[in-house]
Amino acid sequence: MARDPARARDVWRRLEPIHAVTYFSPEPLAALADAGYKGFWMGYFAGRAAPLGAVGPDIVGALFYNFAPSRVARALPDAWSYAGPDVALRVRLEGAVAALRRLVGDAVPDADVREAAELAATAARSAPVDGRALFAANRALPWPDEPLAVLWHAATLLREHRGDGHVALLVALGLSGRECNVFQSAGGNVPREMIQRARDYDEAEWSGVVAGLAERGLMHPDGTLTADGDALRAELEARTDAAALCAYDALDDAQLDRLTELLTPIARAVVAGGDIPPATPMGPTLQ
Repeated sequence: MARDPARARDVWRRLEPIHAVTYFSPEPLAALADAGYKGFWMGYFAGRAAPLGAVGPDIVGALFYNFAPSRVARALPDAWSYAGPDVALRVRLEGAVAALRRLVGDAVPDADVREAAELAATAARSAPVDGRALFAANRALPWPDEPLAVLWHAATLLREHRGDGHVALLVALGLSGRECNVFQSAGGNVPREMIQRARDYDEAEWSGVVAGLAERGLMHPDGTLTADGDALRAELEARTDAAALCAYDALDDAQLDRLTELLTPIARAVVAGGDIPPATPMGPTLQ
């Protein structure tokens, strides 16, 4: 019997907080700053882009998809003059592991963390790489040894695998990077004020994107989704789940159930620590 693609979403919602400490927790943020990167956004782009090498803003903008080009260009390639990708890779991992050690602590038995890391790594090592550039770049990195480091690295691989597939579907469905932010906000995933601030929209650009989507019948002029827009959003989410499901082919059903079970208290411990806000530009946090 074919697996329900929603199972991929269940795992992702638990992996995302584990990965996301790198953007919100003080340890990785301080590690990137201590490495020499100037400000949050330079650290963000340096850390996330480092698996690709010393790339410039065009490649990163294309792969990350939904950022204002000017935002990326303010960080790259300037970041590499402060510290190279090898440094960014080292400190983002060290900082993330330090954060997870503090947040998870004694809330989850070490044996459960180790088992979750092994199962997630099994999936990440065997997930198909075709067309998934960010996933491929991260998969090419050496694997760490410590269970929390393995878990964070596997979570990063699997979320970038899903993200690459999501971007491919956005392209196929005709939603540009700037359009998809407005579209997803209208669908209730992210508050408008948050995504405007985090992705650098002024009122003129936001209104222009709404007008363009309205011309295509996907949004009303007031910024809400039409019936066609709702249908497209549902299709996008369902197809993203379906495209992500192949990442777990190396796990049988019992192992996938076990991975989901093991990740739940780990993710909840991370969220309970308070570093990650209830809503982020990446969507709502697992509660």
